[in-house]
Amino acid sequence: MLALSLGGFGIGTTEFVTMGLLPDIAKAFSVSEPTAGHAVSAYALGVVVGAPLIASLCARVPRKKLLIALMIAFTLGNLATVFAPTFPTLILARFVSGLPHGAYFGVASLAAATLAPAGQRAKAVAAVMLGLSAANVVGVPAATWLGQSLGWRDAFGVVAVIGVATVFALWRFVPELTGLKPTNPMTELSALKRPQVLLTLAVGAIGFGGMFAVYTYIATTLTDVAGMSAATVPLVLMLFGLGMVAGNVAGGFLADHGVDKAIFVALISMVFILAGFVAAAHHPISAGVGAFLVGASGAALAPALQTRLMDVAADAQTLAAALNHAALNIANAAGAWLGGLVIAAGLGYTAPAAVGAILAVAGVALFTITVALAGRGHSQKL
Repeated sequence: MLALSLGGFGIGTTEFVTMGLLPDIAKAFSVSEPTAGHAVSAYALGVVVGAPLIASLCARVPRKKLLIALMIAFTLGNLATVFAPTFPTLILARFVSGLPHGAYFGVASLAAATLAPAGQRAKAVAAVMLGLSAANVVGVPAATWLGQSLGWRDAFGVVAVIGVATVFALWRFVPELTGLKPTNPMTELSALKRPQVLLTLAVGAIGFGGMFAVYTYIATTLTDVAGMSAATVPLVLMLFGLGMVAGNVAGGFLADHGVDKAIFVALISMVFILAGFVAAAHHPISAGVGAFLVGASGAALAPALQTRLMDVAADAQTLAAALNHAALNIANAAGAWLGGLVIAAGLGYTAPAAVGAILAVAGVALFTITVALAGRGHSQKL
């Protein structure tokens, strides 16, 4: 479990550290901050493309070997980021770094659920996701501080080191996962014919976007709106990460006692928290508390969505689990894009939180429809 979580730690660090370093990346390549935000969207697009592609094409590959191969690819993508000479090559490197993300979490989540005691599947999935959350407590603040102090490239160098460590840990400590039988591409692709899979993915893609709309531009929000110094930004990022850890644990617990209820609780919490952040962002203390709560509500949603997808995907669980992270990174890309739009329109750095609250409301509405259709028996293949 620790080896699987270490991979999540590295992935979480590379995914979120970009947001804290956007001002530095923008300055280095002489582009605007919203333009630099395309680096966030490029990584997210890599996840969206890589998750279904890798999960389906590699369906016959033994699961442990696939996990190791994915982390090698992840490490190489981050090394390419370190040495990117121009902004277009940086965008390409971030895209490549994102390709293994969804497939890794999909296979790792299935491995954890398979090894878990009865009645604790969601907690096991949350344990894997805990690496992602812990990255925001330790990895992201540390890498952000390093990037601000020595240069943004050094932050991604640290991620590459974590990738190498994960490859060794997976090889040394993860069993052969014989309980997870390889399938075939057609079996995995059958997940795309199941309405409940598609609807659950849409809930994540829409409802989760609010967290990323806020977090993508958190560094400038804290300095320009809350009046904090740049040196305090890593501390608030740590608070955001602590919120993710708390939300991840709570989300796993709630999901083991009712997956659909856990999703509703997380989404409704996001509506009120994101709306409240519009006002909270104007004061350092309330901005810190708000960052914690935004992270908590977002992280609480992930284990429940992951577990529900495995429940409704039948024998196509690998692709469905991987697609969860594709959906969440569609939310990442959309949140970053919509946040950049309202900022560029002159609405200020609190506007992304308002956009996020609207996205969360849409997520609640869509999940209500999803549950209603499931109750009427509309869960079979199209």
